[in-house]
Amino acid sequence: MPYVEVRGNSIRVKWWNGDYIVGPDGTPTKRKKYESASGPQPGVPFEDEDEAYNYGLDREYDVRHGKHIRRVDSKTLMKDYCWRWLEAQDLRDTSVGRYRSRLRSRIVPYWGEHAVGDITTWEYEAWKKLLHEAVLREELSHHYVDQLTSLFGMLMTDAVVKYKLRSESPVIVQRRRGRYRKKPREDKRPMQMHVLHALATNAYHVWGFTGWTYIWTLAFTGLRPPGEMWGLRREFASPTWPASDPDDEQRDRMSERYGPHLMPALRVQFQSQYEAGTRKQVGPKYDSYRTLVVPPFLHEMHSALLASHDSPWVFPALGGGQMGTQWGMHYWKPIREGSAARRARRDRVRQEIHPVPEMAGKRIYLLRHGHREWLEEDGHPRIAMETRLGHEVAGVEGLYSNLTPVMEKRIAETLQERWEAFWRTGVWWAPPSPSSLPDVSTRSSSVQVSRTL
Repeated sequence: MPYVEVRGNSIRVKWWNGDYIVGPDGTPTKRKKYESASGPQPGVPFEDEDEAYNYGLDREYDVRHGKHIRRVDSKTLMKDYCWRWLEAQDLRDTSVGRYRSRLRSRIVPYWGEHAVGDITTWEYEAWKKLLHEAVLREELSHHYVDQLTSLFGMLMTDAVVKYKLRSESPVIVQRRRGRYRKKPREDKRPMQMHVLHALATNAYHVWGFTGWTYIWTLAFTGLRPPGEMWGLRREFASPTWPASDPDDEQRDRMSERYGPHLMPALRVQFQSQYEAGTRKQVGPKYDSYRTLVVPPFLHEMHSALLASHDSPWVFPALGGGQMGTQWGMHYWKPIREGSAARRARRDRVRQEIHPVPEMAGKRIYLLRHGHREWLEEDGHPRIAMETRLGHEVAGVEGLYSNLTPVMEKRIAETLQERWEAFWRTGVWWAPPSPSSLPDVSTRSSSVQVSRTL
């Protein structure tokens, strides 16, 4: 039972917190640990002894029913809790890096000196309002603010459910309350073949035949850039797979359905990511291992590309190694924005590259979005579209639906039809198919001129 102490004008109540004092040998003794309070809230004293006694009874009720939050735990500072929480998460290195960046830049500087158990809904709403004002001033993006509030919500939920640092979360999600704020959306246009052709042409001048094939592969497969594109290995490309699959069981099973003489297909088995500062091959996002049928023109393009180099990667960098952090500045920017003619290293001359206005300032990820638009335009079933993009269909629909060979064959046919229809609209430039990968010092002169249709 709690007991009340009256000292002058102050009233204090003590109650057992459910723990026992630990002896020198590390084992609990029979001596109980007590907690105390001088008021129902910090700075607010009890009005009388009855209020104090009832407050102590409520605390002991929580102890008996496993709802008690130890005061020492609730006073854990956010600057300590955030990093302990991050260390306990079982995540890929890329996710850990993103969380660490958000904690360091916005959450810990603002909340670091707050005790986890003292954060109120009022304080959280005020912080969220400051973030939205930063969006209006164009200091932060709406997407980044959503990521921050989502991470803070996870921190508070785990503080309640996992770590028992507070009784309830200050983050209360209410739908359609408060002043409506329309979320700004990225300006997207339907993906058009002439825009892709311009990008692929620029990619050729930057990166050779590898760049030309890279753009068309992304647009006609919907692979996730950059991880799944950079992680595509030779043995999982359509000219070699599934015969070259190192997994005997998977090779035998897939050979019944796929192959250069059945349905050409590539296998999404890896993505390229950095772990502890080292680029490694890991499983695709959400473990979305999948097989993607490719149209005949793309299969032929991949065959020519693989014959031109001996790299283990389908899309090696100009130096022959694996693509890395140099992509944005040295590859995608001139492909999208264009660049003036210049002399590159080893006296290689790169001609002027014209910008692609439709893609000014845009992400290459939009080519994956465009692939989804094509599939919708061509009327493919939802299960076929989501499976191709590496998504899961939830509920009964996903349980009963299945991607069939007929669906895959139809996807390859419609993509091939789209490619051929584009080339029938006019005279378009196509690069020569290389007999060897263009050297970083000079363009290969021994090439066979052909247009892959």
